[in-house]
Amino acid sequence: MSQTLMTTSPTRAALKMDDHVGARIRLRRTLLGLTQEQLAASLNISYQQIQKYETGANRISAGRLFEIALRLSVDVSYFFDGMEANSQRQQLPHGGHNRVAIELVRNFLEIDDDELRTALANLVKTMRGPGHPGPIA
Repeated sequence: MSQTLMTTSPTRAALKMDDHVGARIRLRRTLLGLTQEQLAASLNISYQQIQKYETGANRISAGRLFEIALRLSVDVSYFFDGMEANSQRQQLPHGGHNRVAIELVRNFLEIDDDELRTALANLVKTMRGPGHPGPIA
């Protein structure tokens, strides 16, 4: 076995992937209105384990990721959406755990009226200030 394959600590890219997958689990769980406790109970694990998965503190095995995907009604590929292998991910100032933003997205997605959703999106764009693209058509 080559020396590069025998390293014991994950690479920076792997750690970024763990963080990304954890954030996607948290986003999907929150969008479905599930608590960490509810997801954990469906997997027969502790809610602390879900916390560790979501923060990237613990790595997730392929089998466990498959089980989580089933419970959250998504394909496993969902957890990797938006993560490019060679991209440099910019860390958000709040560490990527902005509860208000998650709640905003969840509430926004629950608006059934397309015109109202478009109007709200345009309002937010207007509030950002000049220098940003115009209204959504």
